[in-house]
Amino acid sequence: MSTRYPFTAVVGMDDLRLALLLNAVSPAVGGVLVRGEKGTAKSTAVRALAELLPAVPVVAGCRFGCDPASPDPGCPDGPHEAGPGVARPARMVELPVGASEDRLVGSLDIEKALAEGVKAFEPGLLADAHRGILYVDEVNLLHDHLIDLLLDAAAMGFSNVEREGVSVRHAARFLLVGTMNPEEGELRPQLLDRFGLTVEVAASRDPEQRVEVVRRRLAFEDDPAAFAARWTGEESALRERIVAARALLPQVTLGDAVLLQIAATCAAFEVDGMRADIVMARTATALAAWAGRTEVTSEDVRQAALLALPHRRRRSPFDAPGLDEDKLDETLEQFKGEDPDPEPDGPDDGGPGDGGPGGGGPDGGGIPPQGDGPAPEDVPAPEEAPVPGPESAPEPAPQKAGAGSGERAAVKAAEPFRTKVLSVPGLGEGAAGRRSRARTEHGRTTGSTRPRGALTKLHLAATVQAAAPHQKARGRTGPGLVVRRDDLRQATREGREGNLVLFAVDASGSMAARQRMSAVKGAVLSLLLDAYQRRDKVGLVTFRGRDAEVALPPTSSVDAAAARLEQLPTGGRTPLSAGLLKAHDVLRVERLRDPSRRPLLVVVTDGRATGGRAAGDPVALAARAARLHAAEGTASVVVDCETGPVRLGLAGQLARELGGTAVTLDELRADSIAGLVRDVQAGQTGHAARTARRAA
Repeated sequence: MSTRYPFTAVVGMDDLRLALLLNAVSPAVGGVLVRGEKGTAKSTAVRALAELLPAVPVVAGCRFGCDPASPDPGCPDGPHEAGPGVARPARMVELPVGASEDRLVGSLDIEKALAEGVKAFEPGLLADAHRGILYVDEVNLLHDHLIDLLLDAAAMGFSNVEREGVSVRHAARFLLVGTMNPEEGELRPQLLDRFGLTVEVAASRDPEQRVEVVRRRLAFEDDPAAFAARWTGEESALRERIVAARALLPQVTLGDAVLLQIAATCAAFEVDGMRADIVMARTATALAAWAGRTEVTSEDVRQAALLALPHRRRRSPFDAPGLDEDKLDETLEQFKGEDPDPEPDGPDDGGPGDGGPGGGGPDGGGIPPQGDGPAPEDVPAPEEAPVPGPESAPEPAPQKAGAGSGERAAVKAAEPFRTKVLSVPGLGEGAAGRRSRARTEHGRTTGSTRPRGALTKLHLAATVQAAAPHQKARGRTGPGLVVRRDDLRQATREGREGNLVLFAVDASGSMAARQRMSAVKGAVLSLLLDAYQRRDKVGLVTFRGRDAEVALPPTSSVDAAAARLEQLPTGGRTPLSAGLLKAHDVLRVERLRDPSRRPLLVVVTDGRATGGRAAGDPVALAARAARLHAAEGTASVVVDCETGPVRLGLAGQLARELGGTAVTLDELRADSIAGLVRDVQAGQTGHAARTARRAA
């Protein structure tokens, strides 16, 4: 067994370590979501926590980890009689991003079930994680169907496995810990709310602290066993402190004044539902027990709010996480009651590196001093750009200095709105999502086929139908059906897939009018929000002046795309052909990287083409570039930004060359027209018919 990096040897990241330790003290807090940039030891700290957890008593021989004091009456390995049981180390089970549903919830031996009529269930990761930790690295990249299963298990405390009429139910109560890099995309709000606490981590900017990180890591890699041995005393002291805090936890009281502060804080920050109030109460109680106190104070409530509320106050993926600490302090002061005096004989109220039990350095016991680097909550969050309303249009942007560049500074986006669904016609086979029709592992069953490789979804009726004619020849004598490998049939299912939505945005001078560009950015922002909800990848190509550029390569982070859009300047000529060619290059590369993910090209322009680096007629060049996309069957939509009483209809002509459809900014709104998806599909069908007539 490999040696893990000691928890007490982790440098800095006080909030992360405190959040993990609070969950170790009180698993009812609900887990931790760790957000941060790559290379900040998120996974190292989480994996190290398992070594600190006390052993768990279990029923001997039970594969589902039942508690001998109160065994699960519905345990598949039961029924169990109450008894002393045996102790085993607390488990940390890792869920890989690419795991299958059967690996997560367990699998049934279908052949044995058909042949012998018995339930032969192999437990999955949810059973292994019962009464332990379920850790998901890169949790934001987890497939939607696995997230749904996690949500159900986390909410109900048990897992239901349903397979072709065979049902198994077992307990699944676990501490959910996830790590993620926000640059790679955000979590669904439903899963985000399931994490009790959230922590933002960033690498320290203090050179001395960074040197210490490197020194310890190199020492660990040179001799893991010797390095871990240096921290044995500190690990033992911290483990004992966790046990003491767990024993004290039932004695901690939560006064009415403190409960009022918790409720007022959640109301002030307008968090949805009541889960935040409950999590804050549990976290504040765990903080008091960790500090060795039996009563919760206002400072406990403040710390609990900083850990439990930032991820719950986001209204959209474009909102920056975090709390206004001045507003938090004002709310706590307004509803402050009489705080109980801290018990003089108890440990001082500190975090995991406070110099009390579990504090100090390698030679003095506990976690070593961490330096004076910035705490995660002190790292400045990205600025939130205010969205202008109709009554507060942006001021005219001043021109930047430049010889005839005509470039204007970026304008703010108008308020986003709910858009009509744009989808790719046909039936794909891409990653699960919510945009276009596709053959997927989940969805409604549409037929059956012979399995290619491992069987994942059995079509029971088709399997029985294939095996039935051969029963006499196979010498069947008992009640069971004689099933062979050749009889098995794979169910084919239809669901929804996520697509690559590539935006090609015209940022030229013809689009630079203040109100028009603000409306255009608002429309693109609305489409980005729709892409986030439908689990798409997005990319952004812009064109102006003499050339086009990839402002954002395809990514799952729609908030990164929104940030690039907000900074987009305008001005200059309209190299429409360059924008279309650049989009073609991006899609060509993405087809090689991910052939199963189908693209949707969204061109946002007024249709004018006034030149670029390429010589020739700009309109003809743009039409030729558009036909490249049409020849490859790329689904496309042109958002027509032309305004004014006289319209040239150039965007409509471009849409016809692309083989797609054109919609105006007003038509893009969900409440303005019906059947936009049918229009997109009709445009694709019409283009195919025109191509066939030309070929004939």
